[in-house]
Amino acid sequence: MDKNYINRVLWLVLATIATLIGAFFLPDVSIGNLELRRVDLLADLRSIDADSDYSATSILLDSATMKRKAEFVDSCKSGMTCIEDYSFDNRGMEPFYEALINAASLNRPVRIAVLGDSFIEGDILTADLRNMLQDRYGGCGVGFVATASEIAGFRRSVIHRFGGWRAFSSVGGGPYNRSFGIISGHYFYPDSAAWTSLTGQRKYRSHLDSCFQSSLFFLAADSCRIKASINGGTKIRDFNVAPSPDIQCLTVADSIHSIRWRTANRGRNFIFYGATMEGNGGIVLDNFSLRSSPGSNLGYIHSDMLRKFDRVRHYDLVILVYGLNVATPNGVNYNKYMKSMCKAIDNMKECMPGTGFLLMSLGDRNERINGSMRTMKGVKNLIKYQQAIAAESGIAFWNLFEAMGGEGSMAEMVAAKEANLDYTHINFRGGKKLARLLFDAMEYGKEQYLRRKAFNDGKEVSQ
Repeated sequence: MDKNYINRVLWLVLATIATLIGAFFLPDVSIGNLELRRVDLLADLRSIDADSDYSATSILLDSATMKRKAEFVDSCKSGMTCIEDYSFDNRGMEPFYEALINAASLNRPVRIAVLGDSFIEGDILTADLRNMLQDRYGGCGVGFVATASEIAGFRRSVIHRFGGWRAFSSVGGGPYNRSFGIISGHYFYPDSAAWTSLTGQRKYRSHLDSCFQSSLFFLAADSCRIKASINGGTKIRDFNVAPSPDIQCLTVADSIHSIRWRTANRGRNFIFYGATMEGNGGIVLDNFSLRSSPGSNLGYIHSDMLRKFDRVRHYDLVILVYGLNVATPNGVNYNKYMKSMCKAIDNMKECMPGTGFLLMSLGDRNERINGSMRTMKGVKNLIKYQQAIAAESGIAFWNLFEAMGGEGSMAEMVAAKEANLDYTHINFRGGKKLARLLFDAMEYGKEQYLRRKAFNDGKEVSQ
Protein backbone atom coordinates (compact mmCIF):
# COMPACT_ATOMS: atom_id res chain seq x y z
CA MET A 1 0.00 0.00 0.00
CA ASP A 2 1.42 3.45 -1.02
CA LYS A 3 2.24 5.84 1.79
CA ASN A 4 0.47 9.22 1.96
CA TYR A 5 3.05 12.06 1.93
CA ILE A 6 0.55 14.94 1.80
CA ASN A 7 1.07 15.84 5.47
CA ARG A 8 4.83 15.88 5.04
CA VAL A 9 4.59 18.12 1.97
CA LEU A 10 2.24 20.45 3.83
CA TRP A 11 4.62 20.75 6.77
CA LEU A 12 7.54 21.37 4.36
CA VAL A 13 5.64 24.17 2.62
CA LEU A 14 4.69 25.77 5.95
CA ALA A 15 8.28 25.53 7.19
CA THR A 16 9.56 27.14 3.97
CA ILE A 17 7.08 30.01 4.24
CA ALA A 18 8.00 30.53 7.90
CA THR A 19 11.69 30.60 7.00
CA LEU A 20 11.18 33.18 4.23
CA ILE A 21 9.04 35.38 6.47
CA GLY A 22 11.68 35.16 9.19
CA ALA A 23 14.37 36.10 6.66
CA PHE A 24 12.63 39.42 6.09
CA PHE A 25 13.48 40.47 9.64
CA LEU A 26 17.19 39.64 9.34
CA PRO A 27 19.60 42.61 9.14
CA ASP A 28 21.09 43.60 5.78
CA VAL A 29 23.81 41.18 4.70
CA SER A 30 26.72 41.89 2.36
CA ILE A 31 29.33 39.58 0.85
CA GLY A 32 32.29 41.71 -0.14
CA ASN A 33 30.83 44.57 -2.17
CA LEU A 34 27.68 42.63 -3.03
CA GLU A 35 24.67 43.53 -0.91
CA LEU A 36 22.14 40.70 -0.75
CA ARG A 37 18.54 41.61 -1.48
CA ARG A 38 16.16 41.30 1.46
CA VAL A 39 13.51 38.57 1.17
CA ASP A 40 10.01 40.08 1.10
CA LEU A 41 7.13 37.81 0.14
CA LEU A 42 4.65 40.66 0.44
CA ALA A 43 6.57 43.21 -1.60
CA ASP A 44 4.03 43.22 -4.42
CA LEU A 45 1.13 43.74 -1.98
CA ARG A 46 2.62 46.39 0.26
CA SER A 47 2.14 50.08 -0.51
CA ILE A 48 5.48 51.86 -0.34
CA ASP A 49 6.08 55.57 -0.43
CA ALA A 50 9.30 55.96 -2.37
CA ASP A 51 10.15 59.16 -0.50
CA SER A 52 9.07 58.07 2.98
CA ASP A 53 12.64 57.83 4.30
CA TYR A 54 13.60 61.33 3.25
CA SER A 55 11.10 63.73 4.80
CA ALA A 56 12.77 63.62 8.22
CA THR A 57 16.35 63.10 7.07
CA SER A 58 16.83 65.32 4.03
CA ILE A 59 19.87 67.56 4.25
CA LEU A 60 18.92 71.22 4.56
CA LEU A 61 21.60 73.04 2.61
CA ASP A 62 22.23 76.63 3.62
CA SER A 63 21.32 78.85 0.69
CA ALA A 64 24.21 81.16 1.54
CA THR A 65 26.59 78.23 1.12
CA MET A 66 24.91 76.78 -1.95
CA LYS A 67 24.73 80.00 -4.00
CA ARG A 68 27.60 82.17 -5.10
CA LYS A 69 27.34 85.72 -3.78
CA ALA A 70 27.77 87.65 -6.98
CA GLU A 71 25.98 90.44 -8.77
CA PHE A 72 25.98 88.41 -11.95
CA VAL A 73 23.53 85.50 -11.76
CA ASP A 74 24.02 82.62 -14.20
CA SER A 75 21.03 81.38 -16.10
CA CYS A 76 20.39 77.84 -17.25
CA LYS A 77 18.80 76.75 -20.47
CA SER A 78 15.42 75.09 -20.24
CA GLY A 79 15.80 71.31 -20.31
CA MET A 80 19.49 71.41 -19.37
CA THR A 81 21.01 70.36 -16.07
CA CYS A 82 23.71 72.95 -15.53
CA ILE A 83 26.89 72.68 -13.51
CA GLU A 84 26.53 74.35 -10.13
CA ASP A 85 29.77 75.93 -8.99
CA TYR A 86 30.07 76.30 -5.19
CA SER A 87 33.69 77.38 -5.31
CA PHE A 88 34.80 79.93 -2.73
CA ASP A 89 38.46 79.81 -3.82
CA ASN A 90 38.19 79.51 -7.62
CA ARG A 91 38.68 75.73 -7.44
CA GLY A 92 35.51 74.72 -9.25
CA MET A 93 35.36 74.99 -13.05
CA GLU A 94 37.41 78.20 -13.35
CA PRO A 95 40.88 76.58 -13.75
CA PHE A 96 39.54 74.44 -16.61
CA TYR A 97 37.83 77.33 -18.38
CA GLU A 98 40.92 79.50 -17.97
CA ALA A 99 43.08 76.71 -19.41
CA LEU A 100 40.81 76.50 -22.45
CA ILE A 101 40.98 80.27 -22.90
CA ASN A 102 44.79 80.30 -22.62
CA ALA A 103 45.47 76.95 -24.31
CA ALA A 104 47.79 78.46 -26.92
CA SER A 105 50.23 79.65 -24.24
CA LEU A 106 50.24 76.49 -22.07
CA ASN A 107 52.81 74.59 -24.17
CA ARG A 108 50.97 71.41 -23.21
CA PRO A 109 47.48 69.92 -23.60
CA VAL A 110 44.60 70.97 -21.37
CA ARG A 111 44.27 67.96 -19.05
CA ILE A 112 41.23 66.37 -17.43
CA ALA A 113 41.31 63.41 -15.03
CA VAL A 114 38.10 61.48 -14.43
CA LEU A 115 38.28 59.46 -11.21
CA GLY A 116 35.48 56.95 -10.71
CA ASP A 117 34.21 53.48 -10.01
CA SER A 118 32.82 50.80 -12.34
CA PHE A 119 30.29 53.28 -13.77
CA ILE A 120 33.07 54.55 -16.09
CA GLU A 121 34.99 51.28 -16.35
CA GLY A 122 36.30 50.47 -19.80
CA ASP A 123 36.24 54.18 -20.74
CA ILE A 124 32.43 54.15 -20.84
CA LEU A 125 31.16 57.75 -20.97
CA THR A 126 34.69 59.18 -20.80
CA ALA A 127 35.66 57.94 -24.28
CA ASP A 128 32.76 59.89 -25.77
CA LEU A 129 33.36 62.95 -23.60
CA ARG A 130 37.01 62.89 -24.72
CA ASN A 131 35.94 62.57 -28.35
CA MET A 132 33.54 65.53 -28.11
CA LEU A 133 36.13 67.72 -26.39
CA GLN A 134 38.82 66.81 -28.94
CA ASP A 135 36.39 67.51 -31.78
CA ARG A 136 35.85 70.96 -30.32
CA TYR A 137 39.31 71.89 -28.99
CA GLY A 138 41.73 69.55 -30.75
CA GLY A 139 43.96 66.88 -29.31
CA CYS A 140 44.40 63.16 -29.86
CA GLY A 141 45.08 59.89 -28.10
CA VAL A 142 43.49 57.99 -25.26
CA GLY A 143 45.57 59.61 -22.52
CA PHE A 144 46.77 57.69 -19.46
CA VAL A 145 46.41 53.89 -19.37
CA ALA A 146 47.42 51.81 -16.34
CA THR A 147 50.47 49.59 -16.84
CA ALA A 148 48.25 46.48 -16.75
CA SER A 149 44.50 46.00 -16.47
CA GLU A 150 42.03 43.19 -15.85
CA ILE A 151 39.51 44.81 -18.21
CA ALA A 152 41.87 45.57 -21.11
CA GLY A 153 39.84 43.36 -23.46
CA PHE A 154 36.64 45.21 -22.55
CA ARG A 155 38.01 48.69 -23.22
CA ARG A 156 37.37 49.75 -26.82
CA SER A 157 39.29 53.01 -26.93
CA VAL A 158 42.78 51.48 -27.00
CA ILE A 159 44.39 48.12 -27.75
CA HIS A 160 46.25 47.38 -24.53
CA ARG A 161 48.61 44.43 -24.06
CA PHE A 162 51.13 43.72 -21.30
CA GLY A 163 53.10 41.04 -19.50
CA GLY A 164 55.43 40.40 -16.57
CA TRP A 165 53.77 42.63 -13.98
CA ARG A 166 52.51 42.12 -10.45
CA ALA A 167 49.51 44.33 -9.71
CA PHE A 168 48.46 46.13 -6.53
CA SER A 169 45.19 47.96 -5.96
CA SER A 170 43.89 50.18 -3.16
CA VAL A 171 40.65 48.18 -3.16
CA GLY A 172 42.27 44.73 -3.24
CA GLY A 173 44.84 42.79 -5.22
CA GLY A 174 47.84 42.27 -2.98
CA PRO A 175 49.43 43.97 0.03
CA TYR A 176 48.91 47.54 -1.21
CA ASN A 177 51.40 50.07 0.19
CA ARG A 178 49.74 53.49 0.39
CA SER A 179 53.11 55.25 0.33
CA PHE A 180 53.38 54.30 -3.37
CA GLY A 181 49.81 55.08 -4.39
CA ILE A 182 48.65 57.84 -6.76
CA ILE A 183 45.17 58.90 -7.90
CA SER A 184 44.83 55.84 -10.14
CA GLY A 185 44.66 53.51 -7.11
CA HIS A 186 46.98 51.08 -8.92
CA TYR A 187 50.68 50.42 -9.10
CA PHE A 188 52.76 47.58 -10.55
CA TYR A 189 56.24 46.20 -10.22
CA PRO A 190 58.08 44.06 -12.77
CA ASP A 191 57.97 40.43 -11.73
CA SER A 192 60.01 39.36 -14.77
CA ALA A 193 61.01 41.01 -18.04
CA ALA A 194 57.99 43.32 -18.12
CA TRP A 195 56.35 45.30 -20.90
CA THR A 196 53.22 47.25 -21.71
CA SER A 197 52.00 48.31 -25.14
CA LEU A 198 49.35 50.71 -26.42
CA THR A 199 48.03 50.71 -29.97
CA GLY A 200 45.79 53.39 -31.41
CA GLN A 201 42.23 52.30 -32.12
CA ARG A 202 40.88 52.90 -35.61
CA LYS A 203 37.37 51.45 -35.23
CA TYR A 204 35.89 53.07 -32.13
CA ARG A 205 36.10 56.88 -31.90
CA SER A 206 37.93 59.67 -33.71
CA HIS A 207 41.37 60.98 -32.70
CA LEU A 208 42.49 57.62 -31.22
CA ASP A 209 44.44 56.10 -34.12
CA SER A 210 47.71 57.95 -33.63
CA CYS A 211 49.26 60.67 -31.50
CA PHE A 212 52.42 62.72 -31.17
CA GLN A 213 53.89 61.63 -27.86
CA SER A 214 53.89 58.89 -25.25
CA SER A 215 55.06 59.06 -21.64
CA LEU A 216 55.82 56.43 -19.00
CA PHE A 217 55.38 57.16 -15.26
CA PHE A 218 57.31 55.27 -12.57
CA LEU A 219 59.35 55.30 -9.36
CA ALA A 220 62.88 53.91 -9.41
CA ALA A 221 64.82 53.36 -6.19
CA ASP A 222 67.71 51.89 -8.17
CA SER A 223 69.23 52.36 -11.62
CA CYS A 224 67.30 50.74 -14.43
CA ARG A 225 67.12 50.53 -18.18
CA ILE A 226 63.90 51.20 -20.09
CA LYS A 227 63.24 50.92 -23.82
CA ALA A 228 60.48 52.38 -25.95
CA SER A 229 59.64 50.73 -29.27
CA ILE A 230 57.61 52.90 -31.61
CA ASN A 231 55.32 51.58 -34.35
CA GLY A 232 56.29 47.93 -34.12
CA GLY A 233 59.98 48.53 -33.43
CA THR A 234 60.74 50.73 -36.43
CA LYS A 235 62.18 53.20 -33.95
CA ILE A 236 63.65 52.31 -30.54
CA ARG A 237 64.60 54.70 -27.76
CA ASP A 238 66.88 53.51 -24.96
CA PHE A 239 66.90 55.17 -21.52
CA ASN A 240 69.33 54.65 -18.64
CA VAL A 241 67.44 55.83 -15.58
CA ALA A 242 69.07 57.02 -12.37
CA PRO A 243 67.39 56.36 -9.01
CA SER A 244 65.22 59.12 -7.57
CA PRO A 245 62.70 59.56 -4.74
CA ASP A 246 60.43 61.43 -7.18
CA ILE A 247 58.00 60.06 -9.74
CA GLN A 248 59.82 60.07 -13.05
CA CYS A 249 58.42 60.59 -16.53
CA LEU A 250 60.03 59.46 -19.77
CA THR A 251 58.59 60.89 -22.99
CA VAL A 252 59.09 60.02 -26.64
CA ALA A 253 57.80 62.27 -29.42
CA ASP A 254 57.01 61.02 -32.91
CA SER A 255 54.09 60.10 -35.10
CA ILE A 256 52.95 57.21 -32.90
CA HIS A 257 50.39 54.57 -33.82
CA SER A 258 51.72 52.04 -31.30
CA ILE A 259 54.15 52.21 -28.40
CA ARG A 260 55.74 49.42 -26.36
CA TRP A 261 57.56 50.24 -23.12
CA ARG A 262 59.69 47.51 -21.53
CA THR A 263 62.27 46.95 -18.81
CA ALA A 264 64.56 44.04 -17.98
CA ASN A 265 64.79 45.12 -14.34
CA ARG A 266 62.59 43.45 -11.79
CA GLY A 267 61.61 43.70 -8.14
CA ARG A 268 60.06 46.09 -5.66
CA ASN A 269 62.61 48.82 -6.26
CA PHE A 270 60.72 49.71 -9.43
CA ILE A 271 57.11 50.88 -9.26
CA PHE A 272 55.28 51.58 -12.52
CA TYR A 273 51.97 53.41 -12.90
CA GLY A 274 51.08 53.70 -16.56
CA ALA A 275 51.78 55.04 -20.02
CA THR A 276 50.09 57.58 -22.25
CA MET A 277 49.23 58.25 -25.86
CA GLU A 278 48.40 61.90 -26.43
CA GLY A 279 48.90 65.05 -28.43
CA ASN A 280 51.06 68.05 -27.62
CA GLY A 281 48.05 70.37 -27.54
CA GLY A 282 44.27 70.34 -27.44
CA ILE A 283 42.56 68.18 -24.83
CA VAL A 284 43.77 65.09 -22.96
CA LEU A 285 41.28 63.16 -20.83
CA ASP A 286 42.51 60.36 -18.55
CA ASN A 287 40.13 57.68 -17.28
CA PHE A 288 41.04 56.46 -13.77
CA SER A 289 38.31 53.92 -13.07
CA LEU A 290 38.69 51.70 -10.02
CA ARG A 291 36.12 48.99 -9.56
CA SER A 292 34.48 48.85 -6.09
CA SER A 293 35.92 52.22 -5.07
CA PRO A 294 33.67 54.44 -2.91
CA GLY A 295 35.84 57.49 -3.62
CA SER A 296 36.66 58.10 0.01
CA ASN A 297 39.79 55.95 -0.40
CA LEU A 298 41.29 58.95 -2.22
CA GLY A 299 41.83 60.36 1.25
CA TYR A 300 44.39 57.64 1.94
CA ILE A 301 46.80 58.84 -0.74
CA HIS A 302 49.88 60.31 0.86
CA SER A 303 50.17 64.06 0.32
CA ASP A 304 53.73 63.83 -0.95
CA MET A 305 52.66 61.35 -3.66
CA LEU A 306 49.85 63.64 -4.78
CA ARG A 307 52.34 66.49 -5.07
CA LYS A 308 54.88 64.36 -6.92
CA PHE A 309 52.35 63.17 -9.47
CA ASP A 310 50.97 66.70 -9.90
CA ARG A 311 54.46 67.93 -10.77
CA VAL A 312 54.82 65.46 -13.64
CA ARG A 313 51.18 65.44 -14.78
CA HIS A 314 49.18 68.49 -13.75
CA TYR A 315 45.42 68.48 -14.35
CA ASP A 316 43.27 71.51 -15.05
CA LEU A 317 40.13 69.65 -14.01
CA VAL A 318 39.44 66.54 -11.92
CA ILE A 319 35.96 65.01 -12.27
CA LEU A 320 34.84 62.71 -9.43
CA VAL A 321 32.33 59.98 -10.37
CA TYR A 322 31.41 57.86 -7.34
CA GLY A 323 28.43 56.54 -5.43
CA LEU A 324 27.62 53.05 -6.75
CA ASN A 325 29.55 51.44 -3.90
CA VAL A 326 28.10 53.79 -1.29
CA ALA A 327 24.35 53.85 -1.91
CA THR A 328 22.24 51.24 -0.13
CA PRO A 329 18.54 50.47 -0.75
CA ASN A 330 17.38 52.23 2.41
CA GLY A 331 20.38 54.47 3.04
CA VAL A 332 19.50 57.53 5.10
CA ASN A 333 22.57 58.78 6.91
CA TYR A 334 25.75 59.25 4.87
CA ASN A 335 27.42 61.66 7.29
CA LYS A 336 30.50 59.48 7.71
CA TYR A 337 30.93 59.23 3.95
CA MET A 338 30.49 62.98 3.55
CA LYS A 339 33.18 63.65 6.14
CA SER A 340 35.68 61.28 4.47
CA MET A 341 35.01 62.67 0.98
CA CYS A 342 35.42 66.26 2.14
CA LYS A 343 38.73 65.28 3.73
CA ALA A 344 39.89 63.59 0.49
CA ILE A 345 38.90 66.58 -1.67
CA ASP A 346 40.56 69.06 0.70
CA ASN A 347 43.77 67.04 0.54
CA MET A 348 43.71 66.91 -3.26
CA LYS A 349 43.04 70.64 -3.49
CA GLU A 350 46.00 71.37 -1.21
CA CYS A 351 48.38 69.04 -3.06
CA MET A 352 47.23 69.87 -6.60
CA PRO A 353 47.32 73.69 -6.71
CA GLY A 354 45.59 75.28 -9.67
CA THR A 355 43.38 72.26 -10.36
CA GLY A 356 39.61 72.59 -10.59
CA PHE A 357 37.24 69.94 -9.24
CA LEU A 358 33.80 68.79 -10.37
CA LEU A 359 31.78 66.23 -8.41
CA MET A 360 29.32 64.34 -10.61
CA SER A 361 26.47 62.80 -8.65
CA LEU A 362 25.35 59.22 -8.70
CA GLY A 363 22.90 58.53 -11.51
CA ASP A 364 19.63 56.68 -11.22
CA ARG A 365 19.77 53.14 -9.84
CA ASN A 366 16.70 50.93 -9.74
CA GLU A 367 15.37 48.09 -7.60
CA ARG A 368 12.13 46.16 -7.75
CA ILE A 369 9.40 47.82 -5.67
CA ASN A 370 5.76 46.75 -5.88
CA GLY A 371 6.58 44.54 -8.83
CA SER A 372 8.19 47.28 -10.96
CA MET A 373 11.67 48.75 -11.25
CA ARG A 374 11.86 52.03 -9.37
CA THR A 375 14.59 54.31 -8.09
CA MET A 376 16.38 52.88 -5.07
CA LYS A 377 15.40 55.03 -2.10
CA GLY A 378 18.93 55.41 -0.79
CA VAL A 379 20.09 56.92 -4.09
CA LYS A 380 18.24 60.21 -3.80
CA ASN A 381 19.41 60.77 -0.27
CA LEU A 382 23.04 60.10 -1.22
CA ILE A 383 22.78 62.66 -4.04
CA LYS A 384 21.76 65.29 -1.49
CA TYR A 385 24.87 64.44 0.49
CA GLN A 386 27.01 64.62 -2.66
CA GLN A 387 25.69 68.10 -3.37
CA ALA A 388 26.51 69.04 0.22
CA ILE A 389 30.02 67.61 -0.22
CA ALA A 390 30.57 69.91 -3.22
CA ALA A 391 29.24 72.92 -1.33
CA GLU A 392 31.27 72.19 1.80
CA SER A 393 34.45 71.57 -0.23
CA GLY A 394 33.99 74.59 -2.46
CA ILE A 395 33.97 72.76 -5.80
CA ALA A 396 31.55 72.32 -8.71
CA PHE A 397 28.63 69.87 -8.80
CA TRP A 398 26.67 68.27 -11.64
CA ASN A 399 23.50 66.32 -10.92
CA LEU A 400 23.67 63.27 -13.20
CA PHE A 401 20.47 61.84 -11.69
CA GLU A 402 18.54 64.92 -12.78
CA ALA A 403 20.29 65.14 -16.17
CA MET A 404 19.43 61.56 -17.14
CA GLY A 405 15.76 62.06 -16.31
CA GLY A 406 15.43 61.54 -12.56
CA GLU A 407 13.06 58.99 -11.05
CA GLY A 408 12.94 55.75 -13.04
CA SER A 409 15.27 56.96 -15.79
CA MET A 410 17.55 53.94 -15.45
CA ALA A 411 14.64 51.64 -16.30
CA GLU A 412 14.02 53.75 -19.40
CA MET A 413 17.68 53.41 -20.39
CA VAL A 414 17.52 49.64 -19.92
CA ALA A 415 14.43 49.50 -22.16
CA ALA A 416 16.31 51.57 -24.76
CA LYS A 417 19.30 49.18 -24.53
CA GLU A 418 21.45 52.00 -23.09
CA ALA A 419 22.06 50.30 -19.74
CA ASN A 420 22.61 46.82 -18.36
CA LEU A 421 20.00 44.54 -16.84
CA ASP A 422 21.45 45.16 -13.37
CA TYR A 423 19.65 48.55 -13.57
CA THR A 424 22.85 50.11 -12.24
CA HIS A 425 25.48 50.36 -14.99
CA ILE A 426 25.18 52.08 -18.35
CA ASN A 427 26.66 50.54 -21.50
CA PHE A 428 28.68 52.20 -24.27
CA ARG A 429 25.55 53.43 -25.99
CA GLY A 430 24.26 54.95 -22.77
CA GLY A 431 27.69 56.41 -22.07
CA LYS A 432 27.56 58.36 -25.32
CA LYS A 433 24.15 59.76 -24.37
CA LEU A 434 25.28 60.91 -20.91
CA ALA A 435 28.60 62.23 -22.24
CA ARG A 436 26.65 64.55 -24.53
CA LEU A 437 24.69 65.90 -21.56
CA LEU A 438 27.87 66.60 -19.60
CA PHE A 439 29.67 68.08 -22.61
CA ASP A 440 26.77 70.45 -23.27
CA ALA A 441 26.74 71.49 -19.59
CA MET A 442 30.50 72.14 -19.68
CA GLU A 443 30.23 74.18 -22.87
CA TYR A 444 27.33 76.21 -21.53
CA GLY A 445 29.23 76.73 -18.28
CA LYS A 446 32.16 78.12 -20.25
CA GLU A 447 29.84 80.54 -22.08
CA GLN A 448 28.46 81.74 -18.75
CA TYR A 449 31.98 82.06 -17.33
CA LEU A 450 33.04 84.29 -20.23
CA ARG A 451 29.93 86.44 -19.79
CA ARG A 452 30.63 86.72 -16.06
CA LYS A 453 34.24 87.78 -16.74
CA ALA A 454 33.04 90.41 -19.18
CA PHE A 455 30.51 91.63 -16.63
CA ASN A 456 33.12 91.87 -13.89
CA ASP A 457 35.45 93.74 -16.26
CA GLY A 458 32.71 96.27 -16.92
CA LYS A 459 32.17 95.19 -20.49
CA GLU A 460 28.83 94.82 -22.22
CA VAL A 461 27.30 91.35 -21.74
CA SER A 462 25.42 90.04 -24.75
CA GLN A 463 22.27 88.01 -24.10
